[in-house]
Parts: sequence; C-alpha cells; structure tokens
Amino acid sequence: MISKYRHLFGPVPSRRFGRSLGVDLTPFKTCSFDCIFCQLGRTTRKTLDRAPYIPACQVIEELDDWINTNESADYITLAGSGEPTLNSEFGRVIDYVRKVSTVPVALLTNASLFFDRAVRAQAAKADVVKMSLSAPDQFSMAHINRPHRDIDFKQLVKGQCLFRKEFKGQLWMEVFLVWGTNTTPKDVSRIAELVQAVAPDKVQLNTAVRPPCEEYAYPVPEDQMNALARLFGSAAEVIAEYSGDTSAKIKANESDILDMLRRRPCTLDQICRVFNLHKNEAAKYVGKLLRAGDIRPHEESREGYYVAAST
Repeated sequence: MISKYRHLFGPVPSRRFGRSLGVDLTPFKTCSFDCIFCQLGRTTRKTLDRAPYIPACQVIEELDDWINTNESADYITLAGSGEPTLNSEFGRVIDYVRKVSTVPVALLTNASLFFDRAVRAQAAKADVVKMSLSAPDQFSMAHINRPHRDIDFKQLVKGQCLFRKEFKGQLWMEVFLVWGTNTTPKDVSRIAELVQAVAPDKVQLNTAVRPPCEEYAYPVPEDQMNALARLFGSAAEVIAEYSGDTSAKIKANESDILDMLRRRPCTLDQICRVFNLHKNEAAKYVGKLLRAGDIRPHEESREGYYVAAST
C-alpha cells in the first residue's frame, strides 16, 4: 500500500520505543556525521548549517492527519534520514505534538549541535532524548563517525553535559560499538568514563546487526557485547537485536521480502520501493533475514544486492 505521507513513516517496531512513528525532518542523508556503521549509507550532504530543510508546517499537516485518523503509536520519534536537529524548526514540531497528543516525543540525535544553547532549548521540549557517543577522543571519532570538519570532540561532550543539566526528561545514551574499531577494553573504558560524566538515565550498547554503510563495520559478537556492557555499570543494556521479532506483522513483512528475493536479487533501495518502506524499516528486516541465514549478499554484485540463501 502506498503511503500518503512524505515525512512520516511507520509505526516501526522498535526494541527501545515499541511502535514508533518516525518523523523525517531532513532530506535523505543530510547529516553532520558520516558514520561507518550507518544503515542508510554514506552521507551525501555533510553540514552544520541549520535550516528549515523540511518546513515544520508540512510535517505538522501530516501529523494532524495521522492523529485525526485515530492511529496509535507508543512514541512519535524525530529521526529518519539524517540529523533532526539540523532542521531549525524541529522544536515547533515537538510543541505541536505535545499540544494535541498524549503520545510522548522522542528525539534521536548525535548531539553534535548541543554546543548551541538554542538547539539544547528545542531538544529539551522532548519527553525522551536519545543521543550517542561512540568514541573516546577526536581521533577515534574521525574514524568511526567521520564528522563535519568543524566538530570538536571536547565541545561535543561539553554540550552533552550541559544538556543533561538543563533537561528534565529521560536522557538515554547510545554507544555504538564496531568490532576491532572501538572495542578494546581501554577504549570502551574511556567511553564509559565520558558517559558516566554525562549521567544519562539509560546506557544502551548497539552494534552493526543491520547492513552497515561500510563492509568493514563488523558487528560485535553478543557475548562480547554483554561483557563490554559491564564496563558501563548497572544502567547499561545491550539493545542490538541479535534475535528476531516474532510478531505476526514482522514475520509477514520478512516473508514478503524473502519471497521476492527468491525470484530475483534486489538492493535495499529496490526493496524500499517495492514495499513502500523507509530505509530504516527495510534495513531492519534485511538485517533479521541475514542473521537468520535466510538471505545473503549477492556474491557477484558490488552494488549491494541481496538474494535468498537457497538460490
């Protein structure tokens, strides 16, 4: 079924947020980072310039329609195709949801703009803010996150600490670990010290269980993730979805994708077009099918095609 929305997607099943209605606030891959593990591919517009890339009035119009159709979700989540705080009007979107709906708002951000007081003030309107820290220093951040050249690591961490002092809602910190890249006990211990200084309510460890931007962004084995989580203390949990979702809807979507890949190889983009899925959704299903051994990368293709494992 073709969606009538351009800027909303889902609700997407999320281990963290239950049924999460995604809100896209930037053009595809407009971001301040170009993370090697990103499931959406490489950043095509790396910037720190804030602008109304997608005007708040357009997003609010779609949200108004969605709310008035009595649809339901556990969270309305500002996330999607890039860094949502680059949209200079993201605070207006949060204000609108808080005014007309009881569904809590979550903001997923890399916090690269939290040095800016105005950005922190807009972000503080959300019910939950999930920000990320996956490097212990500038050198490591340059390799893992490939940030905009003007992003300073110490300034980024300072912005996170300032936000913690100002924010009254739930603050969650995601640490994304890439096997052999930022997973030595020394590096993880240094990240843990920085995270503890920010003092989030939750610490969530993730890894590349979905197809990453770069082939060398290897997932950390589950037993190693559990061991590294202990370095963060009792507030830490592993959120990487090593096991599949068994709900009927998820299984149906996986089955449809698998049936198509049995007939012909497809890229992630083609899967998105055929099933009218946002890349976040499609990558979730492809990741589950890969881990289950039901599909595999097409060995003769360099363009990211997938095929059924039995073909």
